[in-house]
Amino acid sequence: MEMRFARAEDGVTIGYQVFGRGPVLVWMPSLSNIAAQWRIPALRAAYEALARNLTIVLYDGRGMGASDRRIDLGDLGVDAHLRDLRAVLDDAGIGSASLLGYYHATATAIAFAAREPSRAERLVLFGGAARMREAMRPAQTQALLSLVQQDWGLFADAAATAWLGWDAATSGRWTAEAFRTATSAAVATAWFSAAEEIDVTGEMSRVRAPSLVLHRQGEQQIPVEVFRRLADGLPGGRLVELPGSTPTLFMEDADRDIRLVTDFVTSGRLPDAGSASWSGELGPDAGPASRTGERLPDADQAFHSGERLADAGSASRTGGRSPGAGMGARTGVPRDGLTARESDVLALVSAGDSNTEIARQLGIAVHTVERHLSNLYRKIGARGRADAVAYAMRRMTENRQSG
Repeated sequence: MEMRFARAEDGVTIGYQVFGRGPVLVWMPSLSNIAAQWRIPALRAAYEALARNLTIVLYDGRGMGASDRRIDLGDLGVDAHLRDLRAVLDDAGIGSASLLGYYHATATAIAFAAREPSRAERLVLFGGAARMREAMRPAQTQALLSLVQQDWGLFADAAATAWLGWDAATSGRWTAEAFRTATSAAVATAWFSAAEEIDVTGEMSRVRAPSLVLHRQGEQQIPVEVFRRLADGLPGGRLVELPGSTPTLFMEDADRDIRLVTDFVTSGRLPDAGSASWSGELGPDAGPASRTGERLPDADQAFHSGERLADAGSASRTGGRSPGAGMGARTGVPRDGLTARESDVLALVSAGDSNTEIARQLGIAVHTVERHLSNLYRKIGARGRADAVAYAMRRMTENRQSG
């Protein structure tokens, strides 16, 4: 797929692709490397299916993928992301488009629709919030930043497994590779830190574009109330709860997701409540019924997907103090047959600490850490460090939900 390049008003070069036919849908980036994302089988299939009826625009945000990597790390707020979007639209000669705001791009999509209403036709929002702090708990964010800073590769592997629930032998391997090659640890750290401060709630009332907010019924990274507030705060907003638990689109019942998004972008059609049929026009003057959450049938909530951020390691940032025994219990890492010391080790692994760092913090020998790791891997069925981090992230979510 040909990569084009646009230049933002501040001189940053943005890599993007355009393909397909029909109304334009801009898939706005979170952490992205669109060249690598084409190698993920499920994503490639989604791109190709959407492109049968839509013109798809993909782009890498500043600091990511094919876009400029050398950027101002202090300028990663909404205004910077809007410069990227405008540059792509202008360079491609696109006057107006529908926007798919994915994760952190949710707030940027809202801001663009509020500030340039004539250019935003419809919004499809998934996985994010107008006030990003609602989707990024402070303690978890700090733990994530620690993991990113200490071991970018481990973060990529764990994120692919825990966030998406993909087996490392299939899509997970390519997803981890896309994460690893998307950017550097320094840019990712600045990016996550800036995202936590983004808040466009004051602009929501000015959005005139019909807005479809999507959420999976069994997904537990972010409480459903966040998405209900998002839909209620947008004048033309409606929440639709999808079956499944994986915190991403186009992976569980991909045909249904593709059909829903395509129908909404092309004609504004939405599913009836409790039905797989498609009907109902959604506009900015739609009544209260259009803003209530609608569930699609056949939800499978048996699998609890992973936590967005691992807060297990937050207690490891103690200025070199040994956290002592019982750290795993205090940080929320479930025991599941692990000894107290094994739970401590798992918590520190989840924070990105090396075996040497774990040994120093717990006051034990490195070979003892290795023995604890071998034992806990066997008990939880982990093949290595990334599996262990992903396991801790998933189980912390389940513990919070059951508690």
